[in-house]
Amino acid sequence: MNLNSKRGFTLLELMIVLIIIGVLAALALPRMFGMVEKSRGNEAMTFIREIRNSLERCYTEKAGTYVDCDNFDNLDVDLSAPNQHFTYTITGVGATGYTITATRNSADGGDGSSTITVTQTATGYTRAGTGPWASWN
Repeated sequence: MNLNSKRGFTLLELMIVLIIIGVLAALALPRMFGMVEKSRGNEAMTFIREIRNSLERCYTEKAGTYVDCDNFDNLDVDLSAPNQHFTYTITGVGATGYTITATRNSADGGDGSSTITVTQTATGYTRAGTGPWASWN
């Protein structure tokens, strides 16, 4: 056995590996968090779709008006589902339209102010967003 042969890694080799791992993590983590927020936005759109369907049923029951359809107690929508990351409101309810707003909660990484908004009018609906969902217009 040769006493001069050394096994293992040098400090320089370990530092290079750590730097490479750090660079890869710096590139991958923001993308991963962006995908998480996108999935949470999809969750909001699912609930908004359920709210819209319930509002349309209420519209039919009220003989062609959305008036008095803005109370969640009167709608058959369960907003207490697990992993809810948004707060939902219905505003601007009138004879021919309404606005549903999903506001991102500040828990679990949300900023508490980003929104997804769907507005129904007599001629159709529009979708808009702020924060990570600004490009959803």
